[in-house]
Amino acid sequence: MQIIVTGSSGKLGVGVVAALREAGHRVIEFDARVGRGLDAVQIDITDFGQVSEAIAGVDERHNGVDAVVHLAAVPAPGLVPDTALITQNLAMTINVFQAARRAGIKRIVHASSETLLGIPMAIDPPYAPLDEAAETRPEFMYAVGKHLEEELAKKLVRFDPELRITGLRFSNVMAEEDYAEFPSWQNDTSVRRWNLFGYIDRRDGGQAVLRALENAAPGYDTFIIAAADTVMERPSVELLDAEFPTVPRSRDIVGRETLLDITRARDVLGYAPQHSWRDYV
Repeated sequence: MQIIVTGSSGKLGVGVVAALREAGHRVIEFDARVGRGLDAVQIDITDFGQVSEAIAGVDERHNGVDAVVHLAAVPAPGLVPDTALITQNLAMTINVFQAARRAGIKRIVHASSETLLGIPMAIDPPYAPLDEAAETRPEFMYAVGKHLEEELAKKLVRFDPELRITGLRFSNVMAEEDYAEFPSWQNDTSVRRWNLFGYIDRRDGGQAVLRALENAAPGYDTFIIAAADTVMERPSVELLDAEFPTVPRSRDIVGRETLLDITRARDVLGYAPQHSWRDYV
């Protein structure tokens, strides 16, 4: 396939672009930063005119693509004022979804977020491991924006029975060099309670995008995407006992398995995380 990836220079974007190219696909990178080579387009994704034209075709880059992966965003709360954050992120997602639809593209994958699950867990989760059946519980404006992006996608697929949009609720994205910090967390479970001790290696994030492009069904669906383990050395049951002692367990928990349940991503998409921080420190 020929695939556009927005936000290609970001931490997750680098992993996604590498995974798609390794699988044999051609990737056209859309990013606000100046790109290199004939597979990169510098673009303001908050500008619908630019997005619409660039998705339809760019001289010497492409004249039509098979799929769009939308990762571009203000990536976290606190980087800009709340209103600017949600306005920019929603504008980018609306622009990409609408331009892709108008261009006849039927496969779209977008970066949703674990923040919809109640992060920073000031209120205990309803159960653990936490899965996609839990009601969304955004606790700040970045997460509200991700909720609205998911709702937009749900409505858009009603217009076209062939359209498939997949929302991947990525956990805290890590590059290999980030793992050097993990040992410093081990004596204090409270340091990482804010997201149920989760993370995702960006290479596995790339694999999840690839599997979504290959295997997602028509319509809209969301999947939690996390590593198979937690960021802690202690067994996952002990982590819950220490930080969430009254939270019901939704099933048996084995060893250091993730408390952000990736069962549906495994079963439906074929997602199979390969990377653990334990292999690098």
